[in-house]
Amino acid sequence: MKIWTPDEAYSRMADACSRAEYCASELRERMRRHGVGSADADAILRRLTEARFVDDNRYARAFVRQKAAARWGRRKIAAALAAKRIDRGVAAEAMEQISPDDYAAGLLALLQAKARALGPDTAATYEGRTRLFRFAASRGFEIEAITAAVRRLKEQTLK
Repeated sequence: MKIWTPDEAYSRMADACSRAEYCASELRERMRRHGVGSADADAILRRLTEARFVDDNRYARAFVRQKAAARWGRRKIAAALAAKRIDRGVAAEAMEQISPDDYAAGLLALLQAKARALGPDTAATYEGRTRLFRFAASRGFEIEAITAAVRRLKEQTLK
């Protein structure tokens, strides 16, 4: 792997940021892998931020939109943002853009698809509902949201 000079690192990071959205920690890690020192990386990130190539607020909003559309739960999204070292306040602000109605509808659709895959009587049995509950929890949804969605799915099945 080739070691980058600070000027080369800046141009490569600016080029990457012009093609896709990156957070500061992703860029810092990329520069570290290419031998850019921490002082140089800090200076490069400062320049990229001033030039508006990097903006963790913008990144967090885009990340939340993308993952909510892919039917990730709030807990999973928050954990992913924390893993990317996005400030909690920035992450919380970005999470506010998730519409409660869209969130609930997405969870219900996700559980309906899973119930179809598991079998026709899934929502009618305790064991089936437990499997749906665990599935939704593994996707990062909150207990209250899962309980409401499973209850709605059960009501739809019993009609």
